[in-house]
Amino acid sequence: MTLAETPNYKNSSNPFLTLNYESALESLGDDYYDEVAAAEFPQHILRWRNDALLPRLGLDPEAVTDEDFIIAFGKFQGRKPLLALRYHGYQFGEYNRQLGDGRGFLYGQVRASDGELYDFGTKGSGRTPYSRGGDGMLTLKGGVREVLAAEALHYLGVRTSRCLTMIETGLSLWRGDEPSPTRSCVMVRMSSSHLRFGTFERLHYLQRPDLTKKLLDHVIEQYYPHLNAQQDKYVLFYAELVERFAKLAAQWMAAGFCHAVLNTDNMSITGESFDYGPYAFIPTYDPYFTAAYFDYYRRYCYSHQPSICKLNLEMLQEPLKAIIDKGELEAGLASFDEYYYAEYSSLMLKKLGFEQLQNPEANELVNLTVEFLQDSQVGYHQFFYEMARTFSSKWRDEPGFVLNNSDIVPVPGASAIFDNWCILYHKILNGFDCDRIDVIAQTLADQNPKTVLLRPVIESTWEAIAQEDNWQPFYELVKQIQSRS
Repeated sequence: MTLAETPNYKNSSNPFLTLNYESALESLGDDYYDEVAAAEFPQHILRWRNDALLPRLGLDPEAVTDEDFIIAFGKFQGRKPLLALRYHGYQFGEYNRQLGDGRGFLYGQVRASDGELYDFGTKGSGRTPYSRGGDGMLTLKGGVREVLAAEALHYLGVRTSRCLTMIETGLSLWRGDEPSPTRSCVMVRMSSSHLRFGTFERLHYLQRPDLTKKLLDHVIEQYYPHLNAQQDKYVLFYAELVERFAKLAAQWMAAGFCHAVLNTDNMSITGESFDYGPYAFIPTYDPYFTAAYFDYYRRYCYSHQPSICKLNLEMLQEPLKAIIDKGELEAGLASFDEYYYAEYSSLMLKKLGFEQLQNPEANELVNLTVEFLQDSQVGYHQFFYEMARTFSSKWRDEPGFVLNNSDIVPVPGASAIFDNWCILYHKILNGFDCDRIDVIAQTLADQNPKTVLLRPVIESTWEAIAQEDNWQPFYELVKQIQSRS
């Protein structure tokens, strides 16, 4: 990757500027956004380009230069209008109408090769009418963290936005929690949509059911097209959104991920995970692990994520009641728990090596696994990786052989929970034919990569950048994540 600053460049040859942009959201009119201008920066250094996303846009990575990224997404030449979206939201339970895109905008919308419409949304691109005294900028560390989170979650099977590019801008930013100036960047996120629960909540606050219906029709047409011809499309939309978020919450939980700030303005109307701030992956199984230092009452702690998603879906009913019967909304939400537990059980079983398992053994194994992880406080991710690393057909011979080559487990007899877990796992293995053992080993390997974005890993990667401007550990970490090594 070339990291030199970009020289003069001719826009006409830039493949990002010749994509077939659609004016889907723009066509709704300016009740939903404000046109804004991008900030001008003293420097443009490409730090990240996600070549894995380019084929989805119909672009050959070898034909897209670093200069193309910088002209399009650092200097913002050749694209208008740039739209700062309007929204409100419940933040830590309190309604806030002083929101909206305060340091980013919708750069454009593109129909990808999979037929889906995607947003290019910026972060750190300058002030907007919603900056509320902020500078509209993004710290370089914040950009690095979001690139890492999005890639890690994607390769763990979580439905997530991803970062298309990150460009250092040469500005020094002062932040209240930093003792000295920090570097800045612009990041461009590629997501299914930047429309949020808060987009609808703002329209309800303004008492504009007409605009709510117009927006909901747009959402269904663009993001739920299979419902568009259905007579009860509004009811079916909400029911599907409930299912999507129940499954998303299960994906976070199985991945050991704590989003940290599940305000309604961070909830995508397409059920996609996005906008990663002070997130963290849990080091051990702690239900009350809290990623954000300012979450004093642990509202958004690890174990609360499913219930918070369900609560936010319930709060979304307020604006939707102008269009959908309250009883229908409540019926749709009633299925949340069933969707969540089914997905969580399925994902945890895969982490344990099983594509599927019949109840009651499935529930018993998952529950006993979680009980052991919480009781022992062994590393959450390390436990599953050690299962993958040490798995052997000999585990079928007797319970004492299960995980016996790993040094993270208790000595025999020291933990009744672990002993019972080994007995159950041994019993389940013996319910499979010998030719299925290799499939179980492969499932363990596929589901449990060695590289995990624990805080020390992120911090050491950032320290190399901050202290030495050494980006090699960052690129190596991304490569390990993408290769699941």
